[in-house]
Amino acid sequence: MVNEQIPPAVADHGAPPVAHDPVPLTDGALLLEGHYAGKMDMAADSDTVGRYLNSHRGWFTRCAHPMQVEHISDHGYGLVVGRFSVLGYEVEPKVGLYLSPLDHQVYRIDTIPVPGYVPPGYDVDFHAVMRLQDGPKATPPATNLTQVDWDLSLAVKIHMPRLLNSVPRSLLKSSGDRLLNQVVRQVSKRLTRKVQEDFHHSHNLPLPESYRGHHFWSNWGR
Repeated sequence: MVNEQIPPAVADHGAPPVAHDPVPLTDGALLLEGHYAGKMDMAADSDTVGRYLNSHRGWFTRCAHPMQVEHISDHGYGLVVGRFSVLGYEVEPKVGLYLSPLDHQVYRIDTIPVPGYVPPGYDVDFHAVMRLQDGPKATPPATNLTQVDWDLSLAVKIHMPRLLNSVPRSLLKSSGDRLLNQVVRQVSKRLTRKVQEDFHHSHNLPLPESYRGHHFWSNWGR
């Protein structure tokens, strides 16, 4: 079940700090993993798109709504994704995200700790990469087109309560995988649309023809 609340103190230079150790596979917790990819088009040159992404103080908060966002550093945000339930076990994940400056047309978002916050029974490992490249000739009145290809590796480790110990692990895993896939698909679709709308509106540009499509791929257990 997905609740409709839906639709990561750090140094701000260099690589973001590591929030958690790599998620282990043998500690008894329920591990959910997903690998996703998608794309969106922007009706502008890649330098303009890059400057927009670097100005995340504006677009990130606007486009993440209705998810709750708090600033934790110049490049870091705490994000409350929503409230979810797996076989009656509810969790409202909050994750810290570090939006790195654009580097050679590559934009990264990685997990960081949220100061003063201890995740209650779960750990999230989030790594997203967006790659900007000049696209084919734009449709008038636009003069340029930038293709933004993104991919996401996401791992969620849940320390299940004892009341679920009697539930077969295979059922917990399949239910959790379906939920994670549904949440990522829903959030990515919403964010893609909002980012495209926000960028083109703020630059007085027409939306590209591909705006009406949602390009999304998932690959489980890779």
